[in-house]
Amino acid sequence: MSLVLDPAAQDLLFREARTANTFTDEPVTDEQVQAIYDLVKYGPTAFNQSPLRITLVRSAEARERLVQHLAEGNQAKTAAAPLVAILSADNEFHEELPALFPHFPQAKDVFFGERPVRENAAALNTALQAAYFIIGVRAAGLAAGPMTGFDFEGVRKEFLDDDHTPLMIVNIGKPGPDAWFPRSPRLTFEDVVTTV
Repeated sequence: MSLVLDPAAQDLLFREARTANTFTDEPVTDEQVQAIYDLVKYGPTAFNQSPLRITLVRSAEARERLVQHLAEGNQAKTAAAPLVAILSADNEFHEELPALFPHFPQAKDVFFGERPVRENAAALNTALQAAYFIIGVRAAGLAAGPMTGFDFEGVRKEFLDDDHTPLMIVNIGKPGPDAWFPRSPRLTFEDVVTTV
């Protein structure tokens, strides 16, 4: 059975897409970011909890503050990317559940009254939303450079608060010269799928 999605779209989102390491200086607009969010917000999360929070780093001053918390190999590309997004988990996402999960507003307290439970749920569901975000960046015709090579606690203290946990940093823009490393191998269907 073939996929319904057009092969060109499949290539754009998956087969030809890679983590970008260089970018042009073409700006990424607020309208583009809004369009990305307006698409990816429909990706599913448990209880529709939607814990992803996005901090856009645009100013030179903020960029300088962020770069000091990155691993050395990530600093130059983040300094040069047109836009950088800090993706974090809102550990107080449950406060939005009465609006986001209206058919069972009690879920806020029944399932997520304890902070450790919320942190675990937020970490998993923010990871899902981060993947949707990366695909959304690709759908916008942009390249994404997601990274976890940074001082998580330093970034949290610099840009967030105690209720937010950083998950990844994503450089965003049009790919620049030599943007891609060679494609790394993937596991085969037989390596991954077991039928019982």
